[in-house]
Amino acid sequence: MASVHFEGLGKVFPDGTVALEEFDLAVEDGEFMVLVGPSGSGKSTALRILAGLEDATSGTVRIGERVVNDIEPKDRDVAMVFQSYALYPHMTVQDNIGFPLRMRREQKASIRDRVRETAGKLDIGGLLERRPRQLSGGQRQRVALGRAIVREPQAFLMDEPLSNLDAKLRVEMREYVEDLHRRLDKTIVYVTHDQVEAMTMGDRVAVLRDGRLEQVDAPQELYDRPASLFVAAFIGSPAMNLLHGPLPGVVDRDVIVGIRPEALSLAGAGRPLLEGEVMLVESLGSDVLVHVEIGAGERVTARLEPSVRPSRGDRLALTADRARFHYFDPHTERALPA
Repeated sequence: MASVHFEGLGKVFPDGTVALEEFDLAVEDGEFMVLVGPSGSGKSTALRILAGLEDATSGTVRIGERVVNDIEPKDRDVAMVFQSYALYPHMTVQDNIGFPLRMRREQKASIRDRVRETAGKLDIGGLLERRPRQLSGGQRQRVALGRAIVREPQAFLMDEPLSNLDAKLRVEMREYVEDLHRRLDKTIVYVTHDQVEAMTMGDRVAVLRDGRLEQVDAPQELYDRPASLFVAAFIGSPAMNLLHGPLPGVVDRDVIVGIRPEALSLAGAGRPLLEGEVMLVESLGSDVLVHVEIGAGERVTARLEPSVRPSRGDRLALTADRARFHYFDPHTERALPA
């Protein structure tokens, strides 16, 4: 295993695009670290610099105790799994998995044994003679994982590895990758734009925005205590409601108030916190998402019990648990004390 350290990392492309700026992140031995953010946030660039596929403009990258900025990709002892699988179509599954070992000129018998052992771990032992075109998307991704695992690297780097799979397969493969992490006990740096993947898979999650690190924390901490307006809006589905103050009866200063949809409920006999017209009702079975326009084009989403069935156009009064409110400075966008 190995730790990974990004220290003051910067990347500016030839056209002047700043992809990363003063990026600092420490990944511990054996940790499953997820880098998440919207397109263009710099997460894949950071991973490619770690793999040696891009050069850093400034800063240092360390794997274990080694500074690897000037070390060739093949000598960094990391294995990368790509979004596109990157399998050789003319090779069998067995040859695809064993390819890195052949490049090391290892003995044929040793390659065969290690390929079979790796395929067994991935439940694809019966597919070794097939070619990629004969496999499902999930099977192809397992072959790609196998090609990485067979190298026995210090760390695995995964760049959007599940994004080409359908929804059901993504759930299955998320569980599979998590289980592999437990069994292999290796460091994983995993890039995704999908905050659900990030929240369900990572030991810690690093949220990036415009090449900068917004917050790094355990998934539940990100959800419960977002450090910025961006993290609050990005983490959580449906997104946090963000209301610009002052909010009568709640706060009398110019702040942004954040309220998770599940913190809202139907108002009783007392004065409601929010009131407006129902614009959309989404029944999810376990609960109902009700979108309410509270005035001036501003909407909130409430997650309510499935027994609540308002119709579009109804008036709905909502209250909330104020202990669960979040407050943000409208100028710095950083979280404020409650």
